[in-house]
Amino acid sequence: MSNSTFEKIYNVVKQIPRGKVATYGQVALLAGNPRWARVVGYALHVNPDPENIKCHRVVNRNGEVSKAFAFGGENMQITLLGEEGVEVIDGKVDLSIYQW
Repeated sequence: MSNSTFEKIYNVVKQIPRGKVATYGQVALLAGNPRWARVVGYALHVNPDPENIKCHRVVNRNGEVSKAFAFGGENMQITLLGEEGVEVIDGKVDLSIYQW
């Protein structure tokens, strides 16, 4: 994948508001290709700027947090979401409430 692909993905993730989440597929669609869901996962795993690219706001299509969250595991993702007011129950976010 090209740097421009990752840049498109990062630009979408930067837009997810505090207290909301998006799915990998949703980010892929908004970045320009609905088939990029796995690419989104890879791009977030190598996120060069987690301070500004809030990858903890991206969950899978079922609202589940990542077991392999790149910056401290699933517990860190749950902690970061909780600090923004997103409730995570049994590793899952209710998308009907929190999806952007």
